[in-house]
Amino acid sequence: MIKEFKDFIARGNVMDMAVGIIMGAAFTAIVTSMVDDLVNPLIGLFVGGIDFSSMSVGVGDAQFMYGNFINAVIKFIIVAWVVFLLVKGVNRMKEMAEGEAEEAPAEDEGPSEKDLLVEIRDALQKS
Repeated sequence: MIKEFKDFIARGNVMDMAVGIIMGAAFTAIVTSMVDDLVNPLIGLFVGGIDFSSMSVGVGDAQFMYGNFINAVIKFIIVAWVVFLLVKGVNRMKEMAEGEAEEAPAEDEGPSEKDLLVEIRDALQKS
């Protein structure tokens, strides 16, 4: 079982996944700051200074913070948009690379180096 675990960890895709998770966590901090510090104040300007994070409704002793939910939805939309743009950009670069490979003319295959050396040797033997 330990050998299987070592094989699993040694696979490249596990490391790629770990890097992706770490980058995702760092990106979450950026998106959180963007939403809380930039987007929400802008939206607040247009809708009359509303701060989503403080929006709540109380039912008995329970307090429902639906403003935090609105913030989470905004963050999700921003992350989804950025991921969409990244995937679209990668796909476009991939298509361009495939297009260049298809458009590249096939190189004219002349005689190989060995063939040329044989011709030189034969020419020298005749002289």
